[in-house]
Amino acid sequence: MRKIITKKTDKNIEKTKKIGASSWTTPIYVYWFIILFFIAATFYILGRSHGMIHNPATLNEEVLMQATDYYNASQEKLKAGDIEGAIADLTAVVNSGVVSGNAYIARGDAYLALGDYKKAMADFKSAIEHDSTNVLAYYEKALLEMRMEDYDAAMIDINNALVVAASSSGSAVPVRDLYAKRGQLNLWQQNWDGAIADYTNSLARPDGTVSPNVYAERAEAYTAKGNYAEAITDYASAMQVAKEQLTGITDIAKGEKLSRDVMLYAEKSAALYLKLNNKESALANLEGAYQIAIALNDTDTVNHLETLISDLRNSIQADAQPVTDAPAPVAEAPVEPVTVEPLPEPVQEPATEPAPAVENAQPETAELVDTTSVRA
Repeated sequence: MRKIITKKTDKNIEKTKKIGASSWTTPIYVYWFIILFFIAATFYILGRSHGMIHNPATLNEEVLMQATDYYNASQEKLKAGDIEGAIADLTAVVNSGVVSGNAYIARGDAYLALGDYKKAMADFKSAIEHDSTNVLAYYEKALLEMRMEDYDAAMIDINNALVVAASSSGSAVPVRDLYAKRGQLNLWQQNWDGAIADYTNSLARPDGTVSPNVYAERAEAYTAKGNYAEAITDYASAMQVAKEQLTGITDIAKGEKLSRDVMLYAEKSAALYLKLNNKESALANLEGAYQIAIALNDTDTVNHLETLISDLRNSIQADAQPVTDAPAPVAEAPVEPVTVEPLPEPVQEPATEPAPAVENAQPETAELVDTTSVRA
C-alpha cells in the first residue's frame, strides 16, 4: 500500500510542476505582446502627428479621394477669396493623414492672408519638417521672415533653398528668383557688393522670367557705391524690360504698375545724369517720365515733373549764354583840353610878320561811345 501511494504522490508532484511552469510561461508572452503593441502604436501616433504617414499605398482609396477633393476645393475657395473656408478644407487634408508639404504651405499662405503670422510660420515649419527638400517651403518661410524683419533667419532659409535647388532636377521656385531675393536681402542690409553679385547671378540664369526690378535694384546698389554710369545703364535696361512686358498686356492693374515703374526709373536716371553734369540726357528722361504721368492722369506727378523740367531748361539756357556776356566796361572821364602857347620868334631872322597866335586852341577830342546800350 505504501508503495502505491508513493507512486501516485510522485505523479501528482510532476503534474503540479508542469502546471506551474505553464502558468508562469503564458503571461510572459502576453506581456511582450502588449509591450510591442504599445511601441507600434506610439510610433504610429508620432508618425501621424509629424506628417510621416503620407504614403498613398498605405491609405484607404476613399480617404485619398476625400483628401484630394478637400485640397482642390481649398484652391477654388482661395481664388474666390474665401480664406477661412480654404483653411477649413486644408485642415481636413492635414488631418486625413494624406499629408504633403504643399498642404501645409497652402494653409500657411492662407493664414498669411489673414495676417496670422504665428500660424503661418508654424505651417511653413511643418512643411519643412515633413519634407526637408521642399524649396517652396524654405522660400515662403523666408518671405514671411522678411516681413517680420528677421533678415538673418530669412538669409538662412534662402541659402537652404538655393542648396536644395542646386541638388534637384526641378525647383518649384526658379533659381533666378532665389538669387534675386537674396540680392534684395543684401540690399536691405547695405551689403552692396553682395547685392550686385546676387542680382548678376539672377540675370545670368536661363530659368524663369527677368524682372525689371532686378535691374533697378542693382542700380540702387551701384548708386550707393557711386558707380553712376553703371546705375544709369541698369535703369535703362529696367525701362526696356518693363516696356517689353507692357506690350499686349491685358491686366490693367499690372500695366499701370509697370508704367509707374518706368516713370520712377526715368526720374532716378535723370538724377544720376545730373550728378554727371549731363543736363540734356537728364531733361530727356524727365520729359519721358512726364509723358507717362500725363497718360496715367497723375496730376501730382505731372505738376512735380513740370517744375523739375522748367528749372532744368532754365539752367541749360543759362549755360548756353556766351562768355562775352559780361558787365559793360566803365567809361573813362573826358580829358580836359590843353591850351597851346604860341612859339617864340626866331633869333636873327628877317623881320616878318609873325603869324597870328591862336589863342585858347583846343584839340579835337574823340567822340565817346555809349557802351551801356551795347550787349553781346
